[in-house]
Amino acid sequence: MRIQRQILKESNLRSTTSRSKILGLFLSNSHALSYSDIEKQVASLFDRVTVYRTLKSFLEKGIIHKIPDNSGGLKYALCSDHCPHTVHQHDHVHFKCTRCGQTSCLEEVEIPPFDLPGGYKPDEVSLLVQGTCSKCR
Repeated sequence: MRIQRQILKESNLRSTTSRSKILGLFLSNSHALSYSDIEKQVASLFDRVTVYRTLKSFLEKGIIHKIPDNSGGLKYALCSDHCPHTVHQHDHVHFKCTRCGQTSCLEEVEIPPFDLPGGYKPDEVSLLVQGTCSKCR
């Protein structure tokens, strides 16, 4: 609980029950969470709007980042170093296990630099690798 309060304070967010609980879910999981994963665990405590607003605040403050999923959905993962919202970049690879379905950040594997054609400016870059994770092998 103390870690949650510290992260929220450093991010200039008030420590509320919903923020502490949802942040605790991220801290206790080593893999990315979908909105559905989060909602299932806190449905009896908070409504959908509270969960959505909490995730939005965490994204804006650089506490978590989005990971596009191959199914068209999104997953969310903790930022390793809380990045300010103005420099919210994650140039690492994300890995989704085709057996267990868990998505993990592979922070040690950087997305290689690339050049876009003239007139194109990237706002966000994501690389999702799919295969079998070390636990499922």
